[in-house]
Amino acid sequence: MAWEKPDLAWEAGNLPVSTRFADPYFARSDGLAESRHVFLAGNDLPARFRPGFHIAELGFGTGLNFLAAWQAWCAQGLSGSLRFTSFERYPLGAADMARALARWPELAALTQRLCAAWAGPGRYSLPGAELEVIGGDAGHVLPHWTGAADAWFLDGFSPARNPQMWTPDLMAALARRTRAGGSFATYSAAGHVRRALSAAGFAVRKRPGFGAKREMCAGSRPGADRDIAPVA
Repeated sequence: MAWEKPDLAWEAGNLPVSTRFADPYFARSDGLAESRHVFLAGNDLPARFRPGFHIAELGFGTGLNFLAAWQAWCAQGLSGSLRFTSFERYPLGAADMARALARWPELAALTQRLCAAWAGPGRYSLPGAELEVIGGDAGHVLPHWTGAADAWFLDGFSPARNPQMWTPDLMAALARRTRAGGSFATYSAAGHVRRALSAAGFAVRKRPGFGAKREMCAGSRPGADRDIAPVA
């Protein structure tokens, strides 16, 4: 199997924490607000949404970032579906996802649809969204992905605790699968992460972080769509 069972502990009843990486799946203060600040606003969304828009993500986790993007897409009243691809090595089960996402009643309808369909990595056609979760180590599977993202959510666990999700090789691979003018955002402002993204071809900038976190980073990929590298 290309993916593995997560090791979970729970804080405050419904805050999942990875015991493997000693890191929570989202901000203890308000994960949904964090997702909107870091990943939506960091990628200038929903302003950039258009038919066929494609978000890709490192670390599906509880699905919270997907739900935030899906909710924002639906609120825009756009035709067609948001495309969303996520890479996840340690997928949660539906019951654990539902337990974590119950913190946000405003997402209840979307949470119910996602969790009712969820059976692990695979493809899911949902109202207004086409979701694909690719199971396995992103460093191994992303270089073989044939898609092209308009925006990236970089949401692996802390670079200090999960360094394999932030390597220069992986940042270069995702840059090759980013459309011209495409963007990324991440809660991390670690120097080696910024340098790896810059070396991969992104114009990188710091932004105010969420809550008590002083800084995050975001950026965009210049160039032409023809520059997207073919997959061998």
